[in-house]
Amino acid sequence: MHKTVIINCVGLTPRLITPQHTPRIDAFVRAGKLATVGPVLPAVTCSVQSTYLTGKWPSEHGIVGNGWYDRTDCEIKFWKQSNKLVAGEKVWDIARQRDAKFTCANVCWWYAMYSSCDYTVTPRPMYPADGRKIPDCWTNPPSLRDALQRDLGPFPLFHFWGPATSIASTRWIADAAIRVDDDYDPTLTLIYLPHLDYVFQRRGPVVDAPDLAELDAVVGDLLEQWSCQKARIILLSEYGIAPVSKPIHLNRVLRENGLLAIREELGRETLDAGASKAFAVADHQVAHVYVNDPALVGKVRAIVESTPGVASVTHIDHPRAGDLVVLAEPNAWFTYYYWLDDARAPDYARTVDIHRKPGYDPVELFTSASKLTIATKLLTRKLGFRAPLDVIPLDATLVKGSHGVPPADPLDGAMLATSEGDLLGGRDTIEPTDAMNLMLRHVFDA
Repeated sequence: MHKTVIINCVGLTPRLITPQHTPRIDAFVRAGKLATVGPVLPAVTCSVQSTYLTGKWPSEHGIVGNGWYDRTDCEIKFWKQSNKLVAGEKVWDIARQRDAKFTCANVCWWYAMYSSCDYTVTPRPMYPADGRKIPDCWTNPPSLRDALQRDLGPFPLFHFWGPATSIASTRWIADAAIRVDDDYDPTLTLIYLPHLDYVFQRRGPVVDAPDLAELDAVVGDLLEQWSCQKARIILLSEYGIAPVSKPIHLNRVLRENGLLAIREELGRETLDAGASKAFAVADHQVAHVYVNDPALVGKVRAIVESTPGVASVTHIDHPRAGDLVVLAEPNAWFTYYYWLDDARAPDYARTVDIHRKPGYDPVELFTSASKLTIATKLLTRKLGFRAPLDVIPLDATLVKGSHGVPPADPLDGAMLATSEGDLLGGRDTIEPTDAMNLMLRHVFDA
C-alpha cells in the first residue's frame, strides 16, 4: 500500500490556480497532472463529498443536498452528521477489504460521525441548556478530542461559519490532520479545507483575492508534511463559486399562491411544512420543492417554472428528494425566506442557526451589528443570561457568490490534481463517481 492524502479545497477551480496567487498549489499542479471534474447535481458539499467517497450518484447514496424534508416526521433537516445516512460502501470499507492493515483518517469531511473510519475529527458544538453554543469537536478515538484541543485550542467554530469566518478554522483543521498523521500514521487521510467556500460566498469569486494566498500557505504546509513521507497526494475541490446578484424567494412565491402554511408563534411566523400544500427547501442554487398533495404537482411546477430567476426544473430519483428539483439561473440563488414582513420573521432568522432554519442561509456570513453590540451580547451570555445573538441581517442581496448548478465553463468548476499523473490515464476530465476508484488506485496501484 502507498500512503495517500486527499486535500479537499472547497471552491478551488483551475482558473484560480496561478503562480502569482497560489504559488505552492501551482507548483504542485505543474509537477503532476490536473483534470477537471464533472458536476454533481446538486453541487453542494454533502452531496459531492458523498459521491466522491462512495462512487455513487445522489440518487444512489441518498444525500440529495445539505438538507432535505423528512416526510415521516414532517421536519426539514440540515447538516446532520451520522455516516449511517450515506448509503453504500465508503472508500475505506473497500480498501480495508483489500488489505486488513489499511487505515483511514477523516478530518472534517462531512458525515464523519459513527462511520467505520479508523480516525475521525469533525466539528461538534456543545449546546448547554442556557442557550449557549460552545465550540467543540467529536473524534474517534474519543481521547483524540482532548489531545487536539489541548494542543491546538478549541475548534474555532465561529471562524468556521458565521460573520467571523476566517482562515483560522482551515488552519486548525490542517494542523489537526498533521497531528493525526504524526500520531497514527493512517494509510489514507481525508482533509477538508473550507476557506474559499465561505469567503467567496461573501465577496464573490475573485482571482486576486488575498484569501487565495492564505489557502495556498495552508496547503503548502500539508504538501510538505506528506511529500517528506513520499506519500501520494490528491488535491481536489467540490465545485466552483459563481458570482450571483439575484436572490429568489421561492417560498414567498408559493405562499402568495396559497400553498404555504404558516404558524404564528409569539407574534412571529414559522413555516409549518407538514401542513403546507407545497414548500421549498432552499440549498444555494438548488431548491427541493415538496408537494404534500400529489394532485397539485402540475400546478406547483407551473408556478415555479414561471418564477423569475428559475432556469429549469428536474428530478432526483430518491425518496429524500423533492417532488420538483429547481435550478437557478447562473447569477441567481434561492433563499429560504417565507415571511412577507421582516417584523414577522422568526426569531432564528437574525441568528446563526443552521439546524433550525428550513433552508441554507448564506446571509449568516454577514452581521448588521457593531462590534460593541456583539461584545455586549456575548458578555450577557457569559454572565448566565439567556440572550439571542440576533446580529444577522435579512438582506439577501448581500450574498455575492453561490453554487449548486453546473458551471458554463469547466475551468470554473471542480478539479482534481494528483502527484501521480500516470494514474489519470491521460484523462483531462473525470466523472465525480470516478474519484473513489482513483483514491483506491493511489493506495494500491504500483
